[in-house]
Parts: sequence; structure tokens; C-alpha cells
Amino acid sequence: MTKLPRNPTREVKIGSLAIGGENPISIQSMCSTRTQNIATTIAQIKDLEKAGAGIIRLAIDSMKDVQAIMRIAEQTSANLCVDLQENYRLAEDVAPYIQKIRYNPGHLYHHERDKPWQDKVKFLADVAAKNDCAIRVGVNCGSVDPDKLMNYNNSDTVSPMVNSAYEHCELLDSLGFTRYCVSLKDSDPIKVIELNRLFARQFQHVPLHLGVTEAGMLPDGAIKTRIAFEQLISQGIGDTIRVSLTVPNHRKAEEIKEGKRILEDIINGRVRSVVNYNSGKLNIISCPSCSRVENEAFINLAEQVKDLTRYAENYGVTIAIMGCRVNGPGETDQADLGLWCGSHYVNLKHGTEMIGSFTYDAVLIELKRELDKLISEGNYKS
Repeated sequence: MTKLPRNPTREVKIGSLAIGGENPISIQSMCSTRTQNIATTIAQIKDLEKAGAGIIRLAIDSMKDVQAIMRIAEQTSANLCVDLQENYRLAEDVAPYIQKIRYNPGHLYHHERDKPWQDKVKFLADVAAKNDCAIRVGVNCGSVDPDKLMNYNNSDTVSPMVNSAYEHCELLDSLGFTRYCVSLKDSDPIKVIELNRLFARQFQHVPLHLGVTEAGMLPDGAIKTRIAFEQLISQGIGDTIRVSLTVPNHRKAEEIKEGKRILEDIINGRVRSVVNYNSGKLNIISCPSCSRVENEAFINLAEQVKDLTRYAENYGVTIAIMGCRVNGPGETDQADLGLWCGSHYVNLKHGTEMIGSFTYDAVLIELKRELDKLISEGNYKS
């Protein structure tokens, strides 16, 4: 990593690891197993560690998840990060057993709606400080702070995200809590580049976690991620990374392997000059397999969608296949056609408009019908 330019960010300790400063760029992933399924989660943590993961994230949504993490922490020395999802109050219960807390500014509104978000962040900072934890402020295109969205035109998806991150950094700094990093993720690698460049220009001292969210299946998922990482890391931006891929549980370690491969190529100057991905072509977005997925059949569905839509590769239609309720609604809102997958049914959408809910077997027929309809309108030809 000494060959790479690095922004002079401050060092942030996360368990046995440190990011920022002069530390190597670390690679992380998120478990795709159910957190409460302790044995399989521990097995996946071991696979990710063996592949080289420096930080491993778990999702929690209930006290049962917290209790599972208590048992998991007894059986691993991995640096664990928890994704609070929609319930920030669980931080107090889980913090003694983990090394990092990740919260999404857009999700602080789901509980205790009358309480100011600033009070909730102060609560999280106090919990983290008392329990020797770091924090990640995770801003995601599919779930942006609603107050920020109201201040910008619908066509401007970058400004609300960047300004949300600015606001949270300013508050954390004012509270005297500086042991944090930030992530700004979008499914469009070009937007990821723009988001992180803008943030790094304003908050150069804050370590950045890089990733293209819902990058999708291989090889496209790795290509999208590579484009963003090459443009950012080669300019000194980025302190820890994740390659978010739609892969079955037993292949989760491929996220780490792809991350290593991309970093090694950047270090050795093996970079692409491309800065636009699939412009005017069919763009399939799918979220990574993680423990928030409500039905693992969504992974097979994503592959089926890819095969089914090959005939439309020269049409600039974006199709999003999302496996959970956290980013599913927002990310599918931004796609031309969206498949938001639940436990038994798939919600098929045209932008923000709901077309209907279909079984996993039936939704492909409906998707093709809607895709053909869009193509026939003549607005999507490359």
C-alpha cells in the first residue's frame, strides 16, 4: 500500500485493526447468514477471516439478534461491526460485544419519530465511547435522510447524501467523538466517485469506507466496483473497502478475493481508463447477499433475470433486484423496473409505481411483459 497516495485522514481504531492515517487499506464484508443461526454465522466469519477480511459486519434487528451476537463474540476474535438497521436503541445492548457500530442517517427516523435525530446520534456516540467502539456513518442512496431529500430537486441525488454526511460529521465532532468513518454508497459507480470526491474535499481528515452498493453479480459487480475504486483510491481517497456481490452464502469470501485483486491491480498500475459503465446499455442492479435477505431464492432470481433480459442488452433500462426491506424500497424507486423480494412474493415496480406482487416463479413472466412495454415505447434504445 505504500505505493498509493493517501489522504491524510486521522486514524480510527476498530478492535485489533486501525484504518486511516498510514494504515493499509482494509477489506471487509457482511455475513449473509441469519445472525440468529449462530453455527453457520460463525462458520462464515471464519471463511471471511481466512480470505483476509479485516472487519465483518452483522445485521441486528431484535434482542434475539443481540443475544446471538453475544454468543458469536465468545467464539471469534474477528473485528465485528453491527448494522443497526432501523432500531438505533439496540446499540446499548450489543456494544459490549462488538468493535464497531454502523448507523444509517436515513433510518434514525423509524423509531421515536418525535425525538430529534441529534439526540439519537448523541446516544450512539455515548454508547460507542463507553464500550470502546468505533462508528460508521453509512449514507446509502436507497434510504437518504428524508429531510435532506426535501431540500433538493428529485434529479439531484448527490447533494442530499453528501450534505447528510457533512451534518453528521459536524455533530459528532462537536460532541468530541472523532472515532468514526463515513461511507457514501450508490449503485452507480460514477455517482460513488462524485460523492466521495466531494466529501473528501470538505472532510479530508475523516476516513472513508468505499463501496458500490448493490453492485450485483459477477462479473458486472466487480467491474462496477473496480471503476469506482480505481478513480478514488488512485487519488488517495479510501481507507477501507467492500465489494458488494450477489453470491450464494458459500461463496461469500469472493467479496474479499475480488477486493484484494482490485487493490493489487491499482497498486501495480493495472487500471482501466473507463469512467462510464454501460452507458446506454441494460443495467442490472442487485444487492449483495446478506443476513437482511428475506428469501435466498432472490439470488437465483437475480441470475434468472440476467439470463432472461440478455435480448435487451442494447436498451438503457435499469432493473433492480433487491432482497430486503432496508434498501429495497428506495433502490427500486430509482430503477426503471424494480423487483423487491419478500419472503414469499416479489413486488414488481415501474419506478415508484407498484405493478403487483407475484410468486418467485411467476414474476419473470410479468417482468418480461413490462420490459417489452418499455422497449416498445422507444425511449431506451442505446
